[in-house]
Amino acid sequence: MHDSIPIHRRKSKRIYVGNVPIGDGAPITVQSMTNTNTIDVAATVKQIQALERVGVDIVRISVPTMNAAEKVKQIKEQINVPLIADIHFDYRIALKVAEYGVDCLRINPGNIGNENRIRSVVDCARYNNIPIRIGINAGSIERDLQAKYGQPTPEVLLESALRNIDILDKLNFDQFKVSVKASDVFLAVQSYRLLASQIDQPLHLGITEAGSARSGAVKSAIGLGLLLSEGIGDTLRISLATDPIEEVKVGFDILKSLRIRARGINFIACPTCSRQEFDVIGTVNTLEQRLEDIVTPMDVSIIGCVVNGPGEALMSTIGVTGGHNTSGFYEDGVRQHYRLDNEFIIDQLEARIRAKAMILNDNNKIAINLIDK
Repeated sequence: MHDSIPIHRRKSKRIYVGNVPIGDGAPITVQSMTNTNTIDVAATVKQIQALERVGVDIVRISVPTMNAAEKVKQIKEQINVPLIADIHFDYRIALKVAEYGVDCLRINPGNIGNENRIRSVVDCARYNNIPIRIGINAGSIERDLQAKYGQPTPEVLLESALRNIDILDKLNFDQFKVSVKASDVFLAVQSYRLLASQIDQPLHLGITEAGSARSGAVKSAIGLGLLLSEGIGDTLRISLATDPIEEVKVGFDILKSLRIRARGINFIACPTCSRQEFDVIGTVNTLEQRLEDIVTPMDVSIIGCVVNGPGEALMSTIGVTGGHNTSGFYEDGVRQHYRLDNEFIIDQLEARIRAKAMILNDNNKIAINLIDK
């Protein structure tokens, strides 16, 4: 319902991770990474399937050994999202997981080994139509660059990225994306800005090792929010020391807040005060949990009194304005004749939101069918 300020996306090439497009104006994708032991196929598949249920677009797994590589085929057969293999140092692992059907390789060509080993990995990726992500991290810069700059700076991350990009360019391979991550927000943001001005490949955004669920989400929202608002970024991962499911939720919330990509319900709720006529906090928290399965984009405003309630409701798909014993109900900005009983407001709201989601889904299907015809 709210008008949005257009964000002009940086022009970039397009690559595909499985069937998911990255770059060149494609929807910004949300990624996550498993924290299970890849050798434990059942646990890894279970976690990936849980990530699928909350809408993850792409999943990455760590493949540190050949033993783990041997499990990739079994994992790939049991999931529906594209799979990225995260590999360091051993080029043979990259060759093996490519054989088993992974959809992308996360490597740094410079740490794979000599030129023949790098060429074998790139040729394998080319043959299997698998893109590569060059992943530069402030915590693992090459030793000579560490000595040259003394400490992580945007310039050293840029130089490291360009060094690895140059390797792929010389091998005539352009199916790659790049990240320049740091745990410091300003370092990461400035590094991405520099890189965005130098290349036209898709960029993978992230504040690496961001921290706990709360502090990491805040750091990621600030850093990625700055970049995304400038049109920089084609895919992202929120790196949190918590359940990977939270990474996906935060990622979509950031995109939703910037009105770049809508998925699910955008709850608008007051922080509450003594004017509230019902338990706003409990209502919002319960509805968020109950309605996680709703993927239809909509704004739902839940305001505890009449000070800001009517104004927010006018701009929402569904809106509630707190009143004594009963609360006003709005749909598409229009106040309805009936009111909600505050004692049963959670159940009543859930029912109405689900009904609205069904209507919106049906309308979308009709519109798509008309376009197809």
